[in-house]
Amino acid sequence: MVTKHSIPTEMGEELAAVHHEPASPTRDAWVVFCHGFVSDKSGSYEGRCRRAVEEGYHAVRFDFRGCGESDGAFVEQTLSSKIADLEAVMNYFDAPAYALFGSSFGAKTAFHAAVDTDRRIEAVVGRAPVTYNRTFADRWAHVERHGEYVYDTGHAIDGRFFADFERYAFGDVTATLDVPVALFHGADDDSVAVADSFEAAAAFDADVLLQVFEGGSHRFSRSLESRL
Repeated sequence: MVTKHSIPTEMGEELAAVHHEPASPTRDAWVVFCHGFVSDKSGSYEGRCRRAVEEGYHAVRFDFRGCGESDGAFVEQTLSSKIADLEAVMNYFDAPAYALFGSSFGAKTAFHAAVDTDRRIEAVVGRAPVTYNRTFADRWAHVERHGEYVYDTGHAIDGRFFADFERYAFGDVTATLDVPVALFHGADDDSVAVADSFEAAAAFDADVLLQVFEGGSHRFSRSLESRL
């Protein structure tokens, strides 16, 4: 069963979410999928949710504010607002425990949420994960010079994003997160350095799985997605 939901945020805006419910759940286990920075809940997330349902999991995909079908302007979103959005989704469905799957910046959101806000999170998975803030160094410098950075998609970020962003150090995550972690990265990723995932895996004081896919870029092919 697939149902659509409108989830209120603390600012009165609404998030668009989709719940994929297994016909015969094997456990009261939920996976929440967090999309990338200028992405949304469509496309590969539908396939990932179907795959989770096949294994008996409840699966949820949603749009962060300013993305997809959710309310808000993209330029006003921050890492803090994304963490709040994720928390709103988990509170809405009120499951006893969650695993989080984040792609790219969605992984960074999931990691910081797991240490900052919610003890119901029992595992975190990152695909091509943004971990260390240096991934955004060039965009940060561009905003300092020009006031904003505009992506090819038309999405823009400005100083408000980075004023919030600098509050979050990934070292705080690796030092305190104590749930199992899985990292999946393409060897040829030219958006997020695969070396960052090696560094993160070595820094965690928790169970860590790191898998690097030869020939994989920032966006996974269908074959790599199937292996993942």
